[in-house]
Amino acid sequence: MQFFNLVSIFLFVSSLFLFRKWKKSNSQTKRLPPGPWKVPFLGSMFHMLGGLPHHVLTNLAKKYGPLMHLQLGEMPVVVVTSPEMAKEVLKTHDLAFASRPKLVAVEIVGYNGTDIAFSPYGDYWRQMRKICVMELLSAKNVRSFNSIRRDEVCSLIEFFRSSAGEPVNVTKRIYVFASSMIFRSAFGKVIKEQDECIRLIKDVSGLVGGFDVADIFPSQKVLHVLSGKKGKTMYLHHKIDTIIENVINEHKQNLATGKFNGQLGGEDLIDVLLRLMKDGSLQFPITTDNIKAIFIDLFAGGTETSSSTVTWAMVEMMKNPSILIKAQSEILDTSDFEGREIK
Repeated sequence: MQFFNLVSIFLFVSSLFLFRKWKKSNSQTKRLPPGPWKVPFLGSMFHMLGGLPHHVLTNLAKKYGPLMHLQLGEMPVVVVTSPEMAKEVLKTHDLAFASRPKLVAVEIVGYNGTDIAFSPYGDYWRQMRKICVMELLSAKNVRSFNSIRRDEVCSLIEFFRSSAGEPVNVTKRIYVFASSMIFRSAFGKVIKEQDECIRLIKDVSGLVGGFDVADIFPSQKVLHVLSGKKGKTMYLHHKIDTIIENVINEHKQNLATGKFNGQLGGEDLIDVLLRLMKDGSLQFPITTDNIKAIFIDLFAGGTETSSSTVTWAMVEMMKNPSILIKAQSEILDTSDFEGREIK
């Protein structure tokens, strides 16, 4: 009888615990935006099958509205599909959405969130953003890189001139053009491993932006191994890290002798960060890994976006010849195609 009573008490307490957990879960669900029905473990994932993701999300938004909730595995996701809702997320309530989720590839490439793009919102992020705005991308620094931009533009034009009558991968050439500008601005010169480093960063950027099943089931550590993405990202990241480490060490040696590494004898971006690291007055001292993480941010942010914008602008001008003629006229009025301003 005593055993029966103990079992009864245990079952009662267990039932009460499960009921409270269900009630709490149910109340939280009511506060979520509307969305498609879910199944255990997978959540809403199967709704994403059968089409391109942006087409699928568009069709779902027509049914569930501009603010929609999806459960992708273990990860709750809110999908915004209207300008009004985007303003609420990106402007009105921007601080609530400032931090980004911790993804496996991002944590590796960003040196455990010590870069700018993926570091959690807070004092460290504000410090690094201030350094980027006030030091790395100040008006003085941007002007100092003018000769680099001019050289690269002239090289790009000369390449197209020499390739007249031959098929050219314009997208690839514009990407190389943007990449070279970032490298020379950061490192002060063209390094021998530059082409390899550009290829490696492009490959690892593809992994960061790609889908990984481990990211939607973060508690299932075995998936990190089975997917293979973590191992590949670590391999590419190690090779990038070695190249940048060697460049930073060379900069440190030059600075020790009082020599700047910039093309015209001034500071390049690595010099600026090394100066701040040596200064020691920052709330969060800069480490060599921080410098590497910031460089990768600058490279990723200054190449893919810039080259894609230029490529699509050229496509649109080809589709609208009148706009192309107007753009050509404006260029002819301000430059002699050799990079020297004449007005």
